[in-house]
Amino acid sequence: MLFPSNSVAKRCFDFLTNNRDIVDRDADQPQPETASVRILDLVLYGAVYDQGPANTAISVVLIPETLFSLASKFWQHTGDGISSRRAEFFQQALAKGCLRPRSDTTSYPTSATITTKGPKRYRKRASLESQALDSLPDKTLVSWERESPHKDGLGYVQFVEERFGRNLDVSLAENAKLAIRRRIAGKLKANIDLSEALADARDAEQGEGERGVSENDIFLYPTGMSCIYNMHRTLMQARRPLKSIMFGFPYIDTLKILELFGPGCVFYGHCSSAELDDLEQRCEKGENFLALFCEFPGNPLLKTPDLRRIKGLGEKFDFAVVVDETIGNFLNVHVLPSVDVVVSSLTKVFSGDSNVMGGR
Repeated sequence: MLFPSNSVAKRCFDFLTNNRDIVDRDADQPQPETASVRILDLVLYGAVYDQGPANTAISVVLIPETLFSLASKFWQHTGDGISSRRAEFFQQALAKGCLRPRSDTTSYPTSATITTKGPKRYRKRASLESQALDSLPDKTLVSWERESPHKDGLGYVQFVEERFGRNLDVSLAENAKLAIRRRIAGKLKANIDLSEALADARDAEQGEGERGVSENDIFLYPTGMSCIYNMHRTLMQARRPLKSIMFGFPYIDTLKILELFGPGCVFYGHCSSAELDDLEQRCEKGENFLALFCEFPGNPLLKTPDLRRIKGLGEKFDFAVVVDETIGNFLNVHVLPSVDVVVSSLTKVFSGDSNVMGGR
C-alpha cells in the first residue's frame, strides 16, 4: 500500500500490528503474520528543485496477502492515501526503474533541459511532475503525451492540469496554503485572481477574520476523511483514549474511524432528543467520553442535530464537540459558536470538476 510519508506508513504499520483480531478471514486461513510487514521509503532520483521541497518520495507498506483486508481498512477510512495523480506519476517512475530506496546513496545525474509542447499560450514552465521525470538520466523514460493527445498538440493529462494554470510553482506552495486558510477565515472575501490572492496572503496582517477566527485556527489536510481521522487521533493524544459518540446517521467512514481507531464509540443513529436524553443519563451515571461527532446537516438524511444542547452537554460532562459541516459548508452555515471543532471536506467546495482533494 502506498502512502505520502513515512509517518503515515508507520501509523498503518501500528494499526496492522495492534488489530490482527479484526481481520476478515475464513476459519481455515492462517493467522496473519505482522512480523513480515515492513516499510520501504522510495525517492525519485535525479530531480533537483531550486525552489524548495517537492513530492519526490513515497512510502510503501509491504504486507502479506493475509493482511490485505485489514490494511484496506486503514487505507479506506483514514483518507491518508496518495492521490490518483501521485499514484500515476510514481507508477510510471517505478515502471522505468527511476525510484530508489531512501538509504541508497548512489550519485545520479541531476541536470536537465525542460521543454513543453503545444501552442505558445501553453508554453509555461513545465509541471512539477514532468520536470521531475524529465530530469532523470534517460530523457525518454516517461512521456506525458498520451495515445490520444489533445487537438492543440498537448498531452491530454498535461492539458487538463495546465489549461487554467492549476499547476503552481513549488515556491508558491506555502503562500497558496496561506491564501486558502485566510479565505476560509474570512480575510479573502473578493473573487480575485490567484496572483492577487497570494499577494494579499503575504501582506495581510494577522488577526481575526469576519467569522471570528484567524488563519492560525485553520489546519489543512489532504482530504476530508484525513481531517476527521487526525482530529480523532489528536484528541486521544491530548486527553486519553476514551469512547466517542457518533450522533446522527453519518458518512460511513466517520463511524468506522471511531470504531476502529480507539476504544470504540456509542452510536446514536436517529439524531433525536430522546437519544440526547439517553446520553445525558449515561453521563450523569459517570460514563466518560472523548468527543461527540456529528454532521450539520447529516449526509444523506439532512437531519440537523441540536447543537446548542449538545454543546451544553459537552461543557457539563467534559467532552469535545466535533461537527462536520461539509454538506452545508462554511460559506452557508456558521456552526462554530456551538461547537469546539469544525471539520469539512474541501473537495466538495473548491472545485466542481472533482479534480482536487482537501480537508480542513
